[in-house]
Amino acid sequence: MPASLTDEHYQALANFRYALRTFLAFSGSQVARFGLTPQQHQALLAVRAATQEADIGYVAERLIIKPHSASGLVARLEATGFVTSQSSQKDRRQRLIVLTRKGRDVLERLSVINRGKSIAYARFLKRC
Repeated sequence: MPASLTDEHYQALANFRYALRTFLAFSGSQVARFGLTPQQHQALLAVRAATQEADIGYVAERLIIKPHSASGLVARLEATGFVTSQSSQKDRRQRLIVLTRKGRDVLERLSVINRGKSIAYARFLKRC
């Protein structure tokens, strides 16, 4: 039997989930201003933050989606000029995803906006 939770535990959990949802709503409204969906923004961020070569499998893992969904997502980003893909020198069947100048510029602008908001939410969560 799990340990009993107090009213404070439920309040903290509810506040945490509320903060997540309000941040995601805020971020979603910001990315729309740049012609992106939240999932496209997350893909750009994953590629930029990658500590390894970013391919379709990596994007799928980081966004918790199926590889065929990641492939379509990357294709749409490529069609709109936010990323390019190129064959890996290690394995020519593997396509590596690289941010374009446009992708880097938009991601930087969004990240500055989101960073300020995420710092505010982090402070809020520490009080929970």
